[in-house]
Amino acid sequence: MNLKEALGLSNTYLSDTIDVAVIGAGHAGCEAAVAAAKLGCRTVLFSLTLDAVANLPCNPSIGGTAKGQLVREIDALGGVMGKIADKCAIQYRMLNSSKGPAVQSPRAQIDRRLYQETMKSYLETVPNLHLFQAEVVNILIETENEIESDLKLGKVSGVVTRNGAIFTCKKVIIATGTYLAGKVFIGEHNYASGPDNSQPAAELAINLRNLGLPLRRFKTGTPVRVNKYSVDFKQMESQTPDKDLWRFSFDYENSPQKDLLPQQNCWLTWTTGDTAEIIRENLYRSPLYSGQIEGIGPRYCPSIEDKIVRFPDKLRHQIFIEPMGQTTAEMYLQGLSSSLPEDVQLKIVHSLPGLAEAVIQRSAYAIEYDCLPPTCLKNDLQTRLIAGLYGAGQFNGTSGYEEAAAQGLVAGINAARACHLQQPLVLSRDQAYIGVLIDDLVTKGTNEPYRMMTSRAEYRLLLRQDNADERLIELGYNLGLNSQERLDRYMNKAAAIAKEIKRLNEVKVTGTAAINDYLAEQGVPALQGGTTLAQLLLRPNMSYEKLAPIDQTRPELPQVIKDGAEIRIKYQGYIALEEKRIEKFRKMERKLLPPEIDYNDIGGLRIEAKQKLSQFRPLSIGQAARISGVSPADISVLLVYLELKRRENHGQITGEEK
Repeated sequence: MNLKEALGLSNTYLSDTIDVAVIGAGHAGCEAAVAAAKLGCRTVLFSLTLDAVANLPCNPSIGGTAKGQLVREIDALGGVMGKIADKCAIQYRMLNSSKGPAVQSPRAQIDRRLYQETMKSYLETVPNLHLFQAEVVNILIETENEIESDLKLGKVSGVVTRNGAIFTCKKVIIATGTYLAGKVFIGEHNYASGPDNSQPAAELAINLRNLGLPLRRFKTGTPVRVNKYSVDFKQMESQTPDKDLWRFSFDYENSPQKDLLPQQNCWLTWTTGDTAEIIRENLYRSPLYSGQIEGIGPRYCPSIEDKIVRFPDKLRHQIFIEPMGQTTAEMYLQGLSSSLPEDVQLKIVHSLPGLAEAVIQRSAYAIEYDCLPPTCLKNDLQTRLIAGLYGAGQFNGTSGYEEAAAQGLVAGINAARACHLQQPLVLSRDQAYIGVLIDDLVTKGTNEPYRMMTSRAEYRLLLRQDNADERLIELGYNLGLNSQERLDRYMNKAAAIAKEIKRLNEVKVTGTAAINDYLAEQGVPALQGGTTLAQLLLRPNMSYEKLAPIDQTRPELPQVIKDGAEIRIKYQGYIALEEKRIEKFRKMERKLLPPEIDYNDIGGLRIEAKQKLSQFRPLSIGQAARISGVSPADISVLLVYLELKRRENHGQITGEEK
């Protein structure tokens, strides 16, 4: 439907023209709307119900392995997820804290309702942002005006709500989560629904298919919730909060501990042989195995019945019991996602140690939804088919709140920059986990809900959670999302770390008997002569804190400064090697491919490579090399082609070479 047709509808009214319409107020939509509004665009954030803004329908937690890095990057760029999470966290844990800094990931259990209320309250204060309860059922596109040659369908001109309101706009961001044609499955029963028995977005899904977007079905699920007063925690292992509490947001990293909410324990139990037997006996009643569910589920977050089938030799599986908030008795059974019937769910729960008398308050369910193959997107998250239409979050085939928020932030930034006729923000794989996430989506695609993992990042030693501010705060300032005060605060922090590194490299110690006795106690080899504190810190078993008894000039410093100096000194050799690898990567990324290139005219390219390159239109040789179906031999052909073009443009090519 175009704008003229929409204006012909009965009982319609035309709103004031806006710049950006964001459909869906989940984690992607909230970040997108805030970014667009802060960058000067008149923005409307549509939600089916304002009671579901920033909902946490699955586990009420933020962060986790690799996901915590995303949250820190969102915060460094000027996003809001980390700040809101810090106001609502009821348990902080740094995952992989015993391992190297490249894989350490922050995670926090969140008060679910408080997070929603805090985010909604914040959205209502953002200038240029209008939070509006309405169901968008149509996206208007204009095809009469001249449009870009590579666009097949047209460009965005507005949206229409179920009540007939027309909002003309320049850009639309779809962030529909699992609501788009959502369908819930519990055993033999299924029905149209969004998460938590909410209304699905059915008409919009029909509209998008009618527009020609190649939607497909993905699936996810969520476990049961039980009443904590029916749980026997004595039979479980406690998971306590970290003693040295950190923060997601760099704004709060030096805040006192008294500013935090009261911290709570999580708990750990395990499935039993009885659990597995109950599941096997009832597999025929699972919609996953009866053929009712068509959508593809996440490989890295399978249902409990999937775990039992796929790992028959594994005797038990972890189940975490986690609080839903400060003012509710509901506990979340992480690891027990299921779509089995309710009677079977009850038997499964009662088979777990500590849960024999557990009372279920919410049943587990699987949910199917429509989403877009992300290879239909450009690097700025704009669709290739419709100008001005952006995707973010689960609509792009990802799973997880953090992946959604990261995409929402980038989509909001780029929609706003497009409104202002500015170049899009495209984060590189060596710059941020967000860059890895988006590059993976648009160049490789995904056949299942995509989840961020540290193993996906080639340069994870430089993309640590602790240095996200070093990588991105200045960029966020240049974009217009970070204040001068925030930039200055980071610059002071960076200067303090550099000063402490300089001191550690200058202060010398000698191997006296007392010092060598102390080093022996710490399992550190004795000093044969003099050395610097920095050189001593490089030794195995030595840490910054262990230097204290022999460091006579140590200043009083915040923990983040001490940690920053220690990481940079201890891993300086590995960091230098990684930087050399990155320079090779950047060299390939700098070899840009002309946007008008016709791959069918390049001799030597295989047919599959011509098809894939024509479809994805990579920006560089580096990106082309990451496309499935493009071989190293094809890359060599492209490099020869670019060199010939360069010499031809400079008049250096001979007739024979041509």
